[in-house]
Amino acid sequence: MPSVDPGDLAIRNLTYEQFVRGGRAPTSGELAATSGASRNAIRARWQRLHDAHAIVLDASSGEIRMASPFSAVATPYRVRASGRWWYANCAWDAFGICAALDSDGRIETTCADCGDQLRCKVSDGRPGDDDLVFHCLIPAAAWWDDIVFT
Repeated sequence: MPSVDPGDLAIRNLTYEQFVRGGRAPTSGELAATSGASRNAIRARWQRLHDAHAIVLDASSGEIRMASPFSAVATPYRVRASGRWWYANCAWDAFGICAALDSDGRIETTCADCGDQLRCKVSDGRPGDDDLVFHCLIPAAAWWDDIVFT
Protein backbone atom coordinates (compact mmCIF):
# COMPACT_ATOMS: atom_id res chain seq x y z
CA MET A 1 0.00 0.00 0.00
CA PRO A 2 1.50 3.36 -0.99
CA SER A 3 2.18 5.82 1.78
CA VAL A 4 0.76 9.31 2.01
CA ASP A 5 2.47 12.32 3.53
CA PRO A 6 1.10 15.12 5.74
CA GLY A 7 0.44 17.26 2.65
CA ASP A 8 -1.66 14.47 1.13
CA LEU A 9 -3.64 14.21 4.37
CA ALA A 10 -4.19 17.97 4.43
CA ILE A 11 -5.59 17.81 0.88
CA ARG A 12 -7.78 14.86 1.84
CA ASN A 13 -9.16 16.84 4.77
CA LEU A 14 -9.71 19.90 2.59
CA THR A 15 -11.45 17.71 -0.01
CA TYR A 16 -13.89 16.43 2.62
CA GLU A 17 -14.39 19.91 4.05
CA GLN A 18 -15.23 21.30 0.61
CA PHE A 19 -17.45 18.30 -0.20
CA VAL A 20 -19.53 18.85 2.94
CA ARG A 21 -19.61 22.64 2.58
CA GLY A 22 -20.67 22.56 -1.07
CA GLY A 23 -22.81 19.43 -1.02
CA ARG A 24 -20.78 17.91 -3.87
CA ALA A 25 -17.26 16.83 -4.66
CA PRO A 26 -14.89 19.71 -5.34
CA THR A 27 -13.07 19.70 -8.64
CA SER A 28 -9.29 19.65 -8.73
CA GLY A 29 -9.40 23.23 -10.05
CA GLU A 30 -11.60 24.38 -7.15
CA LEU A 31 -9.35 22.68 -4.62
CA ALA A 32 -6.28 24.22 -6.26
CA ALA A 33 -7.81 27.68 -5.97
CA THR A 34 -8.76 27.09 -2.33
CA SER A 35 -5.45 25.56 -1.28
CA GLY A 36 -3.05 27.66 -3.34
CA ALA A 37 -1.55 24.49 -4.84
CA SER A 38 -1.49 23.84 -8.57
CA ARG A 39 -4.12 21.65 -10.17
CA ASN A 40 -1.39 19.16 -11.07
CA ALA A 41 -0.24 19.05 -7.44
CA ILE A 42 -3.82 18.38 -6.29
CA ARG A 43 -4.20 15.60 -8.83
CA ALA A 44 -0.88 14.05 -7.77
CA ARG A 45 -1.96 14.09 -4.11
CA TRP A 46 -5.37 12.69 -5.00
CA GLN A 47 -3.67 9.91 -6.98
CA ARG A 48 -1.58 8.93 -3.93
CA LEU A 49 -4.73 8.99 -1.78
CA HIS A 50 -6.51 6.86 -4.39
CA ASP A 51 -3.63 4.38 -4.47
CA ALA A 52 -3.81 4.18 -0.65
CA HIS A 53 -7.60 3.53 -0.81
CA ALA A 54 -8.38 6.81 0.95
CA ILE A 55 -10.52 8.17 -1.93
CA VAL A 56 -11.60 6.87 -5.34
CA LEU A 57 -10.92 8.79 -8.52
CA ASP A 58 -12.97 8.59 -11.68
CA ALA A 59 -10.89 6.56 -14.14
CA SER A 60 -11.64 8.81 -17.11
CA SER A 61 -11.58 12.31 -15.60
CA GLY A 62 -9.18 11.93 -12.66
CA GLU A 63 -11.71 13.79 -10.49
CA ILE A 64 -13.27 12.55 -7.25
CA ARG A 65 -15.70 9.64 -7.68
CA MET A 66 -15.94 8.56 -4.03
CA ALA A 67 -14.86 10.12 -0.78
CA SER A 68 -16.47 7.53 1.42
CA PRO A 69 -19.13 7.68 2.60
CA PHE A 70 -19.99 10.32 -0.02
CA SER A 71 -20.48 9.60 -3.71
CA ALA A 72 -19.81 12.26 -6.32
CA VAL A 73 -22.18 10.55 -8.75
CA ALA A 74 -25.85 9.65 -8.44
CA THR A 75 -26.43 6.23 -6.88
CA PRO A 76 -29.50 4.31 -5.68
CA TYR A 77 -28.60 5.31 -2.08
CA ARG A 78 -30.00 8.76 -1.29
CA VAL A 79 -29.60 10.27 2.14
CA ARG A 80 -31.34 13.34 3.54
CA ALA A 81 -29.11 14.75 6.30
CA SER A 82 -27.99 18.17 7.49
CA GLY A 83 -30.62 19.88 5.38
CA ARG A 84 -29.68 18.46 1.97
CA TRP A 85 -29.66 15.34 -0.16
CA TRP A 86 -26.49 13.26 -0.54
CA TYR A 87 -25.59 10.16 -2.50
CA ALA A 88 -23.86 7.27 -0.75
CA ASN A 89 -21.75 4.61 -2.43
CA CYS A 90 -23.66 1.73 -0.83
CA ALA A 91 -26.12 0.96 1.97
CA TRP A 92 -23.32 0.90 4.54
CA ASP A 93 -22.08 4.32 3.44
CA ALA A 94 -25.64 5.69 3.61
CA PHE A 95 -25.51 5.22 7.38
CA GLY A 96 -21.95 6.59 7.29
CA ILE A 97 -23.18 9.89 5.87
CA CYS A 98 -25.36 10.44 8.92
CA ALA A 99 -22.43 9.49 11.15
CA ALA A 100 -19.94 11.71 9.29
CA LEU A 101 -22.28 14.68 9.48
CA ASP A 102 -23.30 13.84 13.08
CA SER A 103 -26.87 14.21 11.89
CA ASP A 104 -30.18 12.41 12.00
CA GLY A 105 -31.32 11.50 8.54
CA ARG A 106 -33.45 9.53 6.17
CA ILE A 107 -32.10 6.90 3.79
CA GLU A 108 -33.99 5.99 0.62
CA THR A 109 -33.13 3.16 -1.76
CA THR A 110 -34.64 0.08 -3.37
CA CYS A 111 -34.20 -3.57 -2.53
CA ALA A 112 -31.69 -5.08 -4.97
CA ASP A 113 -33.60 -8.38 -4.82
CA CYS A 114 -37.27 -7.42 -5.27
CA GLY A 115 -37.15 -3.72 -6.22
CA ASP A 116 -39.32 -2.56 -3.31
CA GLN A 117 -38.64 0.92 -2.02
CA LEU A 118 -36.78 1.00 1.29
CA ARG A 119 -36.74 3.92 3.66
CA CYS A 120 -35.00 4.11 6.98
CA LYS A 121 -34.81 6.93 9.46
CA VAL A 122 -31.62 7.42 11.43
CA SER A 123 -32.01 9.05 14.83
CA ASP A 124 -29.37 9.49 17.49
CA GLY A 125 -26.94 7.41 15.43
CA ARG A 126 -29.26 4.41 15.19
CA PRO A 127 -31.43 3.02 12.38
CA GLY A 128 -35.16 3.35 12.95
CA ASP A 129 -35.86 -0.17 11.65
CA ASP A 130 -34.17 -3.06 13.45
CA ASP A 131 -35.47 -5.58 10.89
CA LEU A 132 -33.38 -4.36 7.93
CA VAL A 133 -30.45 -6.52 6.86
CA PHE A 134 -27.32 -5.35 5.04
CA HIS A 135 -25.95 -8.00 2.70
CA CYS A 136 -22.87 -7.64 0.56
CA LEU A 137 -22.26 -10.15 -2.22
CA ILE A 138 -18.53 -9.46 -2.35
CA PRO A 139 -16.26 -10.58 0.51
CA ALA A 140 -14.63 -7.58 2.21
CA ALA A 141 -11.16 -8.79 1.21
CA ALA A 142 -12.14 -8.35 -2.45
CA TRP A 143 -13.89 -4.97 -2.26
CA TRP A 144 -10.95 -3.01 -3.68
CA ASP A 145 -10.62 -5.36 -6.66
CA ASP A 146 -13.47 -3.27 -8.15
CA ILE A 147 -14.59 -0.77 -5.50
CA VAL A 148 -17.01 1.03 -7.81
CA PHE A 149 -18.93 -2.20 -8.45
CA THR A 150 -18.72 -3.32 -4.84
